[in-house]
Amino acid sequence: MHAESRRQITVEWWSKQSSSYQLFASPLVVNEASAGDSSAAEKRLSALKDIPLLEISKSSIKLAQLLMKSKAVPIEAQEDALHIAIAAMYSIDYLLTWNCRHIDNAVRKPLIRHLCAEFGYPCAEICTPEELMEAKHD
Repeated sequence: MHAESRRQITVEWWSKQSSSYQLFASPLVVNEASAGDSSAAEKRLSALKDIPLLEISKSSIKLAQLLMKSKAVPIEAQEDALHIAIAAMYSIDYLLTWNCRHIDNAVRKPLIRHLCAEFGYPCAEICTPEELMEAKHD
């Protein structure tokens, strides 16, 4: 899917659906939102300003390391593993992402779910904003 299509879907989800959920972010999300074009980054950061930030704890770092050690997430994708681990630590229901390589990956998700459960944590439903919108419309 083209980046512009993803952006439009995200904007639509944000405007029509986000109020139906209790939103959370992490410092990783803030760092990602800060990157790129300064005007676009400013808009992203503005959208995040009232959203509570979840801390990166020692436990989430440990779970991220276990996800990488078990090859559920590649070692070079440390931040991706940490996104998943933070969501698990805080029992987040949905982890929205456009990262279909390491996070919302049909081959990786079963192993991610299994490992989170094995280590005693719930695994967020990992999906794109588009998938969550479709689920909401059913």
